[in-house]
Amino acid sequence: MVQWRSPQQGIRIIKPLNEWTATEIVAAIGQGRATCEAVMHACLERIAEREPQVQAFAHLDPAAALAAARALDRRGAHGPLAGVPFGVKDIIDTFDLPTEWGTPIHKGRRPGRDAACVALSRKAGGVLVGKTVTTEFANLHPGPTRNPRDLARTPGGSSSGSAAAVADFMVPIALGTQTTGSTIRPASFCGIVGYRPTYGEHRMHGVMEASGSLDTLGILARSIEDVALYRDVLAGIPPRPVERFSRPPRLGLARTHVWDEVQPATRRALEEAAERLARAGAGIVDVALPDGFERLNEAHRSISSFEFARTFTFEIERHWQAISETLRGGRLDDGIKGDFERYTAAKLLAEECRRRMDALFADCRYDALLTPAAFGEAPHGTFAFDGVPLFQLWTTLHVPAITLPVFTGPSGMPVGLQLVAKRHADRLLFGCARWVWDQLTS
Repeated sequence: MVQWRSPQQGIRIIKPLNEWTATEIVAAIGQGRATCEAVMHACLERIAEREPQVQAFAHLDPAAALAAARALDRRGAHGPLAGVPFGVKDIIDTFDLPTEWGTPIHKGRRPGRDAACVALSRKAGGVLVGKTVTTEFANLHPGPTRNPRDLARTPGGSSSGSAAAVADFMVPIALGTQTTGSTIRPASFCGIVGYRPTYGEHRMHGVMEASGSLDTLGILARSIEDVALYRDVLAGIPPRPVERFSRPPRLGLARTHVWDEVQPATRRALEEAAERLARAGAGIVDVALPDGFERLNEAHRSISSFEFARTFTFEIERHWQAISETLRGGRLDDGIKGDFERYTAAKLLAEECRRRMDALFADCRYDALLTPAAFGEAPHGTFAFDGVPLFQLWTTLHVPAITLPVFTGPSGMPVGLQLVAKRHADRLLFGCARWVWDQLTS
């Protein structure tokens, strides 16, 4: 246990080092109030205690992680992530641990170099703890990870291990990816902050491609400030603090065309949150998305399935029986049978809707839109499918999105509130999310 003074509240709090956010860790190490080794010890102790139940990690090397932390202490930790332990989804290459893509086909695969995002994380002073569990090829068939809030429930996928590790205080931050809802949904299910950046903002070199037209990195964390910090590290730019809004934001309430499929408790929570934000001064406007947007979920499926099936031609041709029936009969079957003209039409629709989305933000002067992060609470079933993918239209639109753990479902499980902003307005999104968080949690 270490004392920590909250910069917001000015009070002393006693909590274990493994429960500190990345921002708190960097500040404490810089001020000499903690060491990299002590922080790593705390995280590894938590992993040793909880990993048998949660099963968040595919690969761990505690000795190497401790050695890296000690080396930072010896030479003087520096950088925006100085001494911060982080986890990495097991479709992201690392030179010192296997990267197996959630499939036995690539068991023991050693790429011999770091993905760009891992190299940038280490350059910034971060210390890799391990590789987190992903679904098979970051798709539907789940791994063994359980939801740390209720071990009988799914953590969501495909960034299941990353979300569970952060939610269970094993690491303060972790990398995931998103092609459909693979960062936002598990963050919502596990009760943490999840962020999917504007498409193309971060380099994907060394990250397994699922659908290149849609793939992005994803960040899992326990604070908005940590997300903003890590976003800048991954962009290779000097980190900037989250900007505070000098005025209440203008927010659009976007129920979308799948509103009736969202659980009633989630619908009520979102509408009540909008009312509360309006009372706090926010301009809340109901948003009807333009005609054609209801076709984006189907367009997403056409694009992602067509590209996915061609990306994994080697595995399909040589290891078909080693692929799960879930994947063979779903995404791969769709993709193999995919029509090129239909795929091209889906891409053209997506491009047109992105332009119309830019115009919607500009014409109506929205700072962000409010929308559900998931249909509701995490479903029961350790190995169950991780939830209905209702909200892939935001991924298809290439807009930045963040989910905040501000709701609680009927069973006491977390449910996220998602905010989306205009393309390349990620910093504005963070500031808006900070304002919304302050209003809904105060």
